[in-house]
Amino acid sequence: MLVATRIVTGWLAVAVLAQAASAGAFELADVARRAEEIANEPYRDRQTPVPAWMLKGALTYDQWRDIRFRPDQALWRREQLPFQVQLFHPGLFYDRTVQVNVIEGGVVRPLPFSPELFDYGKNDFAARIPRALGYAGVRIHHALKQPGYFDELIVFLGASYFRALGRDNVYGLSARGLAIDTVEASGEEFPRFVEFWLDRPAPGAASLVLYALLDSPSVSGAYRFEVTPGAQTRIAVDARIFPRRAVAKLGIAPLTSMFFFGENSTRRFDDFRPEVHDSDGLLLHFDTGEWLWRPLENPTRINVSGFRMRNPRGFGLLQRDRDFAQYQDIETRSELRPSTWVAPRGDWGAGRLELVGIPSANELVDNVVAYWVPDAPPGPGESLAFAYDLTFYSDDPSRPPGGRAIATRRDRGSVETPHDGHRYVVDFEGAALAALGPDTPPTAVVTAGNEAVLYDQHVYKNPVTDGWRVTFQVKPRDEQPVELRAYLQHAGDVLTETWSAVWLP
Repeated sequence: MLVATRIVTGWLAVAVLAQAASAGAFELADVARRAEEIANEPYRDRQTPVPAWMLKGALTYDQWRDIRFRPDQALWRREQLPFQVQLFHPGLFYDRTVQVNVIEGGVVRPLPFSPELFDYGKNDFAARIPRALGYAGVRIHHALKQPGYFDELIVFLGASYFRALGRDNVYGLSARGLAIDTVEASGEEFPRFVEFWLDRPAPGAASLVLYALLDSPSVSGAYRFEVTPGAQTRIAVDARIFPRRAVAKLGIAPLTSMFFFGENSTRRFDDFRPEVHDSDGLLLHFDTGEWLWRPLENPTRINVSGFRMRNPRGFGLLQRDRDFAQYQDIETRSELRPSTWVAPRGDWGAGRLELVGIPSANELVDNVVAYWVPDAPPGPGESLAFAYDLTFYSDDPSRPPGGRAIATRRDRGSVETPHDGHRYVVDFEGAALAALGPDTPPTAVVTAGNEAVLYDQHVYKNPVTDGWRVTFQVKPRDEQPVELRAYLQHAGDVLTETWSAVWLP
């Protein structure tokens, strides 16, 4: 429980009420106690609503974008600390405000909202902004790319969404605190981070710690984030969840991305770009040691795939294709979008990794979601603690350590192909594969489920990539979905991850 202790003078020289954690130093347990308390109460919206005249329909996107936080007012800028904090102004899509606090020496003080912190640009409504409105979200800056210039590092904005960058990235996919009832018939519930606590970093600190309180009609939760920037920006996440009521599907460590079309797409769009996506595949590392790659698709109907396992070693949505020529988009720079990897800590038990693909007619919608679903989610009066490391990065040769599938293509096959057949062309690359010459080819192990027929299977050396190309054709039975898998081996050794796809009628 937080208790009032004294009056302090803080940010913007405003006197605010200071609070201290009961045990001295503020920690995750303090947020967890609050989360458990409100979980035992009937749900109520704890966030301040934003006036209707500031929301979509009354405020345009350009007007909201023209409201900018003043960089010279950034938290910790004057102290020249290694991290700085700026705040988002509410409005447009962001119809609720969040409470933001700072922890200094174990003492908690709120950051009061003030319109003077923002430049309203060409907008003429600055005088109408409520003085106690509140913030929409938090963004943290750090000298990520070059000394002396504070780039955006991580942003918390909207529901429980957050995005981060590795040193060589531009923004792409998002992570979330929690997913509830995704693609369930009852409809998805979107929990919100309703309050943040920012722990003041020491001079020269390599990491920043912040806490968040999550709330929704079904659950409340406490989160601790330790953000360590670099070429691979790592976020250590520790969380505790307290259900108010039973949840049909609890999604842990959710990742949300966009896939419009790629080289594997059969849907055609009128677009000058060869590919448009933030991520091109899902990578899984099973407890058995197997690595599996599932290329993403923009399906014609909602597609949900589940991968059962116990204690996953890791999973992530990756952007493998880093060649600008594959995108030709000077503005979005899709080849620089980060891959994001979830590495669980501790025992996650039995469950499944669920991958959801949602049809999309444009690139403006995040239509891909991946998350872990435990077999035994907690019920009301229970709790769930989990921890994982989240990494935003460009590439990592250890994921996987062997060969990888770098391209998937498909068509209706050659002229000789039966009308109901389909051809797949999968390219693999890797150091062990490159060492094999045309006279010592690897063996392709290809399987098809649901009694589908495989035929016309070949393995070729690719002289351009120094990898190997696998081609095969499949004839489904009675237009039923077909689970496909393939990998390369040589002399009894598995040389690649397992490529996986689902053919859908």
